[in-house]
Amino acid sequence: MQNNTETRRFERIETQRLIFRRPHREDAEAIFTRYASDPEVTRFLGWPRHKNIDDSLAFIEMSDKDWCRFPAGPYLVESRKTGELLGSSGFAFETALRASLGYVFACDAWGKGYATEAALVMKEIGRMTGLIRLYALCHVENLRSARVLEKSGFLLEGTLRKHYDFPNIGDGGPGDVCVYGMVFSGREVD
Repeated sequence: MQNNTETRRFERIETQRLIFRRPHREDAEAIFTRYASDPEVTRFLGWPRHKNIDDSLAFIEMSDKDWCRFPAGPYLVESRKTGELLGSSGFAFETALRASLGYVFACDAWGKGYATEAALVMKEIGRMTGLIRLYALCHVENLRSARVLEKSGFLLEGTLRKHYDFPNIGDGGPGDVCVYGMVFSGREVD
């Protein structure tokens, strides 16, 4: 379990355009309506599209568990200018030293550089939390996401065939994924 001071340090991060903050129960409706129930937004994601607010509440409960166990977890991403929920980003920690990165944004937030900004912010938070390895899995057909990862400094490490379930595509069975990763050593990325 993490030290409360350490966890609070990463609960809210602001950039010039965006606010990254820990999700709360009162966010469930906005999560559901803005992106989690949208078939186009969730197509290439590894979690099932939310069918109701209860699914969004379950995400928040899972997020709370991650935040209690590790120094960071899932974040909601809001516009600093308007306060509107744009999407989500964050970590799925496997150990204190290794985590995967994810991000998802509402359709009307696409093409504005938010995903790249989110990946760069998560990269910096990962470095500050002491991660050694940060990686992301990307469906082989998700070219936009692959470009985000490349612009953010992640290196393509290879393709894993029939590796990951994509519940919102076809039969939801395992699909091929590209693995993008980075390794931190000290203050630099190798």
